[in-house]
Amino acid sequence: MSASPVQAPYVEPWLRGTHAEVPAVGRAVLHALDLALDDLTKWTDGLTDAETHARPLELPSVAFHLRHIARSTDRILSYAEGNQLSIEQLTALKAEQSGEETLAALLAEVEVSFSNAADRVRVLATANFDTPRGVGRKQLPTSIGGALIHVADHTQRHVGQVVTTAKVIKAQRDADAR
Repeated sequence: MSASPVQAPYVEPWLRGTHAEVPAVGRAVLHALDLALDDLTKWTDGLTDAETHARPLELPSVAFHLRHIARSTDRILSYAEGNQLSIEQLTALKAEQSGEETLAALLAEVEVSFSNAADRVRVLATANFDTPRGVGRKQLPTSIGGALIHVADHTQRHVGQVVTTAKVIKAQRDADAR
């Protein structure tokens, strides 16, 4: 009988020494995206595609949050870059509430979004964070730094909601199995 392999303990992204070439604020945003992907992968593991679209206790679905995380990251970075949203981004925003994608497709959308975001964050991380930026049609005031930090905290907020919803789904499944 062979012994099971020993799994290395989990180390959070900010302690891995990654993205060392990126200035601290940008590095923190990249680490937040890395942590988000780690958590999304971990907590959605084992969900069926149907469960991904379920709304237990009338909570927004995991699918909604995954779409929103991917697409809002793109939108917030557009504002950080001094751009307004494109027709494509506005169309994607309106479609966040519905869809039939598989969990794998939704996670892939998040991965692609975060990969694209990483390139953009690396560029923005060298900018003057106090540079003013406007958000939306009303041009609500923020800055490059404010938008970068919001990418991280907004993403983490929705990851927390995915974790909670996934836990509710799994608890309901376990209770139904008894």
